[in-house]
Amino acid sequence: MKKRTALNAIAAAAVVAAGAALPLGALAAAPTEILIGAPISTTGLLAADGLEQKWSYEQAVADVNAKGGIFIKAANKKLPVRLVIADDQSDPAKVTDAMERLIKVEKADLLLSTHGGDLNMAGALAAEKYKKFYMITTLWPHMWVPKKFKWSALFFYDAGGGAEVPFKIWASLPEAQRPKKPALVVEDSPDGQGFGGVFKELAKKHKVNFVLDEPWAMGAKDYSAYILKMKARGADAVLLFGSPGDAITLIRQMKEQNFSVPYFHGWKGTWPYEVREALGAASDYIIADGFWSPEYPYPGAKELGDRYTKQFNKSSTSIGMFYANAQVLLKAIESTGSVDPKTVRDAVAGKTFKGTVQGDVKFDPAGLALITSTANQWWEGKHRLVYPPQPGGWTLKLAPPWDQRK
Repeated sequence: MKKRTALNAIAAAAVVAAGAALPLGALAAAPTEILIGAPISTTGLLAADGLEQKWSYEQAVADVNAKGGIFIKAANKKLPVRLVIADDQSDPAKVTDAMERLIKVEKADLLLSTHGGDLNMAGALAAEKYKKFYMITTLWPHMWVPKKFKWSALFFYDAGGGAEVPFKIWASLPEAQRPKKPALVVEDSPDGQGFGGVFKELAKKHKVNFVLDEPWAMGAKDYSAYILKMKARGADAVLLFGSPGDAITLIRQMKEQNFSVPYFHGWKGTWPYEVREALGAASDYIIADGFWSPEYPYPGAKELGDRYTKQFNKSSTSIGMFYANAQVLLKAIESTGSVDPKTVRDAVAGKTFKGTVQGDVKFDPAGLALITSTANQWWEGKHRLVYPPQPGGWTLKLAPPWDQRK
């Protein structure tokens, strides 16, 4: 009995010694794939945006896999990328649940962001808690920067950069065509008040006076009184911040009352395709904010736009930004040959990513990259890029009165 025990002890020691002699990485199974998680709003109020985001991430992953995947040092070969989605239901409280599922259950190596300020703040906080890298777009820098997050990076434009676009466009017009009596129409909400405040500060900078600036009720069925005030004060331009539904209602009633302005520029509510579907030809001449354009002269931008239009028979001002968000993360993995969250995060902060569909994306040491907000004019069912202007690109069309339109 004592002899058998001694032999067992010797055998056990031999096994331990053999294990110690092996490289540390050989004790664990080599990775077989790169798992990217993303909380996305596939249901709820932001589902339309979320579905575009989901499509864009899927395209970026499919494109890198078509090239054989990404080389990972621990596997000593290229591995395929797999994208796993968790629905955040357009609810900040659900983003945390989605992140925990992706990290704890799905075992995601790294994470791409959802869409929207409050949702992405929740995602960034979860990333900090679990020390998983979270690559973000569509979050205002003034919300993210003060937090000094260590486990996320962000590329987006700031509110001031977005709100200054119309003033830059006006400055490029002949003097006789520049709006002299713009109306500021912003929804009575925290977002509207914040964005409206930026408009007012920029109006002072550019020496512009608004002929109308009153709280705009959300979800109203009748904006006649508001329209009458703009008409009485001779408004020749409208800067609008509001939901698609409210924007559609306002524009319909402006047409019913035969009131039009040469320059109508909307944020938040005029870029979705539902505006074109609801208004038809009445959407022509409307200018919408945006994040990207297939008219950008960047590698793959036109091809991505064509791919989306072929599949869905419509255009988009956001898919390229979402695609580029994934491009940055995938390029960071490629440059390091690693899926370690800190290694990948360090490969983003302070670095420049050249040749994305969003152009060259340059991050500061804190992990912030600023991009340019776009302005896109609706014309015959398509978004045409007005700002930033492109050589040989679309020329802004000022709207004639309703009865002079085709």
